Amino acid sequence: MILSTTSTLEGIKIKEYRGVVFGEVICGTHFIKDLTASITNFVGGRAKEYEEDLVNARADAINEMIERAKKIGANALVGVKIDFESINVGEGNSVMLMVVATGTAVVV
Repeated sequence: MILSTTSTLEGIKIKEYRGVVFGEVICGTHFIKDLTASITNFVGGRAKEYEEDLVNARADAINEMIERAKKIGANALVGVKIDFESINVGEGNSVMLMVVATGTAVVV
């Protein structure tokens, strides 16, 4: 599957547009990661615990988008965009991470 953040593929003709597809992932963190990250926030530095979750969530969202594009007969995605949001849950300040991958499914 060809992926591009641009609306065209240089040197490749787009034969057909199949529509916009999405991949959505919402993942929670757990108490230990929240505690470790809050210490990192206090003393400074990188929150590797969350970085790993972010990398995995992004990969899952992209893979879900690709699978949806394949189901509608596409072999490439253009205009790919990844959005990230954090969601505060409840009064305990628990955080969930939402990642959405969006692209236009095309046939080349």
